[in-house]
Amino acid sequence: QVQLVESGGGSVQPGGSLRLSCAASGFTFSNYVMSWYRQGPGKERELVATISRIGVTTESADSVKGRFTGSRDNTKNTVFLQMNSLKPEDTAVYYCNAVNNYVGTNYWGQGTQVTVSS
Repeated sequence: QVQLVESGGGSVQPGGSLRLSCAASGFTFSNYVMSWYRQGPGKERELVATISRIGVTTESADSVKGRFTGSRDNTKNTVFLQMNSLKPEDTAVYYCNAVNNYVGTNYWGQGTQVTVSS
């Protein structure tokens, strides 16, 4: 059974930090490109960061560059999103995504809420 379970969300004041985690199971994690997406209130889902199979961040949204860092630990089947200097506009549900274009599979987590407010 494929599972992507996000954790680490919560409420934080502007300027604060959070570290999101996404634990994967049920598939060969190291074969998948992992991404973080987010969907803010009344907004469409947008890509935040993509982390290659070897842990290199290959793509990230302009709005988070220099503040957010994606990483992964293939020994623990987990991908991370370190979020620093958080802003109210970062408020969103953050989703973990796993893609393997060779076999055509695409998995999503259930999301974790991040709220940035004073």
